[in-house]
Amino acid sequence: MLEVPPHVTARVIARCGVAHPFADLLASETALVVIDLQTAFLNDAIGYAVCPAGCAIVPQVNIIADALREAGGGVFWVMDTFDPGAAAEWRSLHAMLTPQARARREAALAEGSLGHQLWPGLDVRTEDGIVRKYRFSAFLPGASDLPDLLRARGFDGVLVAGLLTNACCESSARDAMMLNFRTVMVSDANAAMTPEEHRASLLGFYSLFGDVMETAVVITNLARAPRGRRPGMPARP
Repeated sequence: MLEVPPHVTARVIARCGVAHPFADLLASETALVVIDLQTAFLNDAIGYAVCPAGCAIVPQVNIIADALREAGGGVFWVMDTFDPGAAAEWRSLHAMLTPQARARREAALAEGSLGHQLWPGLDVRTEDGIVRKYRFSAFLPGASDLPDLLRARGFDGVLVAGLLTNACCESSARDAMMLNFRTVMVSDANAAMTPEEHRASLLGFYSLFGDVMETAVVITNLARAPRGRRPGMPARP
């Protein structure tokens, strides 16, 4: 469980009026966005930026996905993808990598490779969305078509889960908020390389950008929420 310092909670309440500004998300308008839960990041044998805590969040991700589908929401699996053209455009990333690290990344995340595949323990359904992304953030313009897919289905609420809390997940969550999605990072469905990085990322996001809740709270809120559209909320085209 994420322990939030009282002064951080007080700051959020002073700004938002409540401790959890997005506790009222309607399931029918909410999507679970699962970032980079791929074999490359979870299997030591594949060996590219493996997150030791990654496998532990898979049950929570599956629980939320099942509950959200049942309640009328959506699930999107976002896959970090190496593409030579996109990589050539993202020169700043590759400038920071050694030749060996670049080669490992390319091999692990190339389309069709074992590393690129979603982790086999995930409960992926045929009705779910599969999205490739070519930057850390899935919501950065041009990085993926996720924002358009969400809006096309009327989703304005986003639950962010996956890897890494302080990298692709936080980047995606912050940009989602900037694009007017009501964004929640699920604390026990995200993972980072260390507990310290995980905690710092969630606190930074919660203090200003959006909401942070654990799986049990998310499930409870979804169960309580009515299935209709919020009063005054126009239907999306």
